[in-house]
Amino acid sequence: MTTAGNNVKLDVFEGPLDLLLYLIKKNDLNIHDIPLSQITNDFLQYLGLLKDLNLNIAGEFLVMAATLMQIKARTLLPAPSREDEETVDPRADLVHRLLEYQRFKEASRHLESRLHATKDIHFRGSPTFGETDYTMDASLFDLLDAFRDVLKNLRPRVREIESEDVPIEVKIKDVLAFLSGRPYATFREILERETTRRGLIITFLAILELIRLKEIAARQSEAFAEIRVYRRDALPENLETDGAAPEPEPAPAAPLPEGE
Repeated sequence: MTTAGNNVKLDVFEGPLDLLLYLIKKNDLNIHDIPLSQITNDFLQYLGLLKDLNLNIAGEFLVMAATLMQIKARTLLPAPSREDEETVDPRADLVHRLLEYQRFKEASRHLESRLHATKDIHFRGSPTFGETDYTMDASLFDLLDAFRDVLKNLRPRVREIESEDVPIEVKIKDVLAFLSGRPYATFREILERETTRRGLIITFLAILELIRLKEIAARQSEAFAEIRVYRRDALPENLETDGAAPEPEPAPAAPLPEGE
């Protein structure tokens, strides 16, 4: 991520197909029968939020927005009048792309889980997590969704008069200071300290930058659940590693009898 004042350009690490799959899962939609009107409106709302945050939007997002609007327009056209004329669902190509991309994502997650399961670990045993542990990394769209909810719920108490912009570097130090001395804070707790819309935006961008730098991690217990923000050294697996008992040293070999 680069900054020029507070105009932030973020290397978006998830693309438009990720956003579509997120919206389909979040709204419990049938991927084979996507409601174009709903999915297009939701997609454009997220696109508007990305623009409001001054994030650099990859061209693929704009292309997908245009594609969705084109498909939506085609679905509004009257069906062919001739019975022998084949009717092709305008959504077919998009559904095929989503299903193919979903398969690649699932394969990638499987390979990543295998990597973590077999990597070199320097402590005895492995960390165990219960059902309530926060072990799932929150995606960019999870964070955007939670940020939108915080912004909407805090709007009545946000001051209309905006103060002078605070550099993002200051907000980064502020977030780290807020997390100091505690194992984690909820995403909402971090943002609710702000009293202006601009302050909320800059704090949100500071959180994204800290995640990119691997200074903090945003975790969930399950999809669409509450988001907790951990310092990297306070993650459950890191605490277990640090607190593990060292391996016992091998006993010294008995001395050989004289003359041998």
